[in-house]
Amino acid sequence: MAPSGHLPDLESLALLVEVSHCGSIGAAARAVGVSQQAASERLAGVERQVGVALLQRGACGTRLTAAGTVVVEWASRLLQVAEEVDASLTALRAERDRELHLLASMTVAEHLLPRWLVAFRRSEEAARRTAPSVSLQATNSTGVLRGVAAGEADLGFVEGAERPAQLASAEVGQDELVLVVAPGDPLARRRTPLAPAQVAALALTSRERGSGTREVVEQALAAHGLTAAPAAVEVSTSAGVRETVRAGGAPAFLSRRAVEADLRTGALVQVRTSGLALTRTLRAVWVGSAQPPAGPVRDLLAVVARTP
Repeated sequence: MAPSGHLPDLESLALLVEVSHCGSIGAAARAVGVSQQAASERLAGVERQVGVALLQRGACGTRLTAAGTVVVEWASRLLQVAEEVDASLTALRAERDRELHLLASMTVAEHLLPRWLVAFRRSEEAARRTAPSVSLQATNSTGVLRGVAAGEADLGFVEGAERPAQLASAEVGQDELVLVVAPGDPLARRRTPLAPAQVAALALTSRERGSGTREVVEQALAAHGLTAAPAAVEVSTSAGVRETVRAGGAPAFLSRRAVEADLRTGALVQVRTSGLALTRTLRAVWVGSAQPPAGPVRDLLAVVARTP
C-alpha cells in the first residue's frame, strides 16, 4: 500500500530528529549541511504536511511539542530501517561489481567473447579497477533470451534476424552465414550459385531449434515461400556442425567467422547461394531500461563497441 501524502521525506525527518538532538534549528541546520533559513522552511513544510505542530520555537531555542516527540520517535525507527536498507543496497552493488554472469549464443561464445573479455580485463586494469570474475555459459539464442529474462545472467549475446521484444538490447555487430561442404562433396565442384529452391531441397547438417543460425536460414527461405527440408542431422554446437561437415557429412550453414580458417586451408569449401538474406545481427540483451546497467555490464559493452 502506498503511503499517504502526510509522510515527509527521509531528509526532512532526519532534520527534525537533529533538532531534537541539538535543541535549535540553527545547530540542526549545521549538522545536516544546510542554511538555517532552508532548515526553517523545510521544517515548516513538514508541519504543514503532517497537519500538526511539531516544534515550539522560543528565544532560548526550539523544543518539541508532545506530537513532535512522538513523531521523532517514529522517524528515528524509520531512519534506522532506511539506513539498513541503504547499506544492503550498497552491498548488492558491490556484489554486482565483483561478478559478471554472461550467457551467449555459440557463435559469439566461441569466436568473439574470448577477444572481448581479454580487452575488457585490460581496460579494467588500465582504469585501476579490479576486474570482476566472469562466468560464461554458451547456449542457443532462445536459451540466452530465456536465461537473461529469468535473471540467470547479467548480460546475454544473441544472433538472429529480429530484435527481441521482451528485453532491452543493443546491436554489437553483423555476421554472415555461408554454406560449406567437405572438399569431396559434389557441391564443392559447383560453379554456379544455388537458388533458394535448391537450398531448401538440401538435407543439411543443422543446429537445433532455437539456434540463431537455424532461425536466419529458415527465415531466408520463408521469404521465398520455401520450407527447409528435414535436417540430415542436428548438432547442438557450431563446432560440432563444422566437424561433422569436415568429416564428410551433409552441407551446413555456418558463421563465416567459424569457418574462415578452414576455407583458407581448403578443409571446407564454400558453396555460393543467390537470393538469400543470410546476414544476421549480433545483439547484447539485458533486463531493464534502454541504458545498460551501470558497472561491469556497461563497461563490457563499451569495450565490445570499440573492439573489432
